[in-house]
Amino acid sequence: MQRYWGEIKDPVHGYVYITEAEKELIDSYPVQRLRRLRQLAGSEFVYSGANHTRFEHSIGVMYLAGEVTENQNLCQRLSEEEIQVVRMAALLHDVGHGPFSHVFEHLLVKFLKKTHEDMTQWIIRESELNDIINGLGYDSEAVAKLAVGELRSPGKAFIDQIIQSAVDVDKLDFVVRDTYHTGAEYGYVDVFRLIHMLDTLGENLAVDVSALSALESFVLARLESFRSIYFHRVGRAAQIMLATAMEAAKEELGLIDYNSPEDYLALNDYTVWTKLKECKKSSAIIDDLERRKLLKCAYDKAFYAREKMVPSIFSVDEIRDQMRNKIASEAGVEPETIVIDVPTVPSVPYHHSDLLEPMEIPVFQKTRSGEKIPLRLSDISAVFDVLKGFINIIRVYTVTKYVDKVSVAASDVIGGTPSSAKISF
Repeated sequence: MQRYWGEIKDPVHGYVYITEAEKELIDSYPVQRLRRLRQLAGSEFVYSGANHTRFEHSIGVMYLAGEVTENQNLCQRLSEEEIQVVRMAALLHDVGHGPFSHVFEHLLVKFLKKTHEDMTQWIIRESELNDIINGLGYDSEAVAKLAVGELRSPGKAFIDQIIQSAVDVDKLDFVVRDTYHTGAEYGYVDVFRLIHMLDTLGENLAVDVSALSALESFVLARLESFRSIYFHRVGRAAQIMLATAMEAAKEELGLIDYNSPEDYLALNDYTVWTKLKECKKSSAIIDDLERRKLLKCAYDKAFYAREKMVPSIFSVDEIRDQMRNKIASEAGVEPETIVIDVPTVPSVPYHHSDLLEPMEIPVFQKTRSGEKIPLRLSDISAVFDVLKGFINIIRVYTVTKYVDKVSVAASDVIGGTPSSAKISF
């Protein structure tokens, strides 16, 4: 049995009990650095309480991973070592995030063709975490792969899906944690009902249909969180400004050039903010952020469609630049004063195994004899069927003095009613 070390008091889940092995990982530099990465960078300009960090989120994800592995349907298929590895992987799943969390992803993807998941694996393999994990008697390579849902354990796809799936522990934690800290709570999500109703269909994670109402509540809360928190127009304005500042100063500050994990881990919200403030290429943007002089949304169009065509078109840099230039020309302003933002995301993002249909959360009905009958969630849930489409949002931002002109021009170029009446505070 794993030796118990103590507990951490979490505002969302209560007491989180940790083992001595987990305590060593928690006290490592890569994990402690997560205290200096805010979970929702930019959202604090909208929700004053949104200052929680990746550290507490990671503790919560580890806790929920432990709850899943203690589920009576799954625990019999897992060894004690596998249970500890799942908890370790859950704890470390976010160690690859850069400063300001997802805002930094812009630099990773655009200039390095990497994601924070790639950085997570690199850090686990190459930093002190590798020595700690191996020194504790576990396989650091297995932890690195599982942290991003890529362990591929033979016959046990559900282990990866605990970390990455439609109802993984990451999403279960951040939906309730982010709504708690912002105060933007949309209904009650019974996380533990979902966890205790998890089972397997073959080797894949699935939800017992008896938990359908809890599953629908979770999906709806996630959708509302995207609209009201993650894609809030003012929060996005702050994020765009941060991303622009980091891109302008990236070479001078070494934001995309690191020779070791230690170089990357030295970057956090505090250190990068200070460097951006001192750098001539980015200081004006940081000065505006410190005075809350944010970009204003001049045009905002949100719609739902099952086709990916619209977001795909607007996600192409060249097309977006052409549209920006046309809007600027009609408004009589410089193109550099306009930003087109397309924060498109599936309403129910789902990392699935090759055996599962995209956008379908596996659901089953159990007979009295114990047989599990697979069901299609969209066939039994009208709510889910409606939400299977995509949220498409197109916004045009500009500086305050040009809002009216850009609003009219954007309406002419893109179509639809200008949003100048929708004031961004």
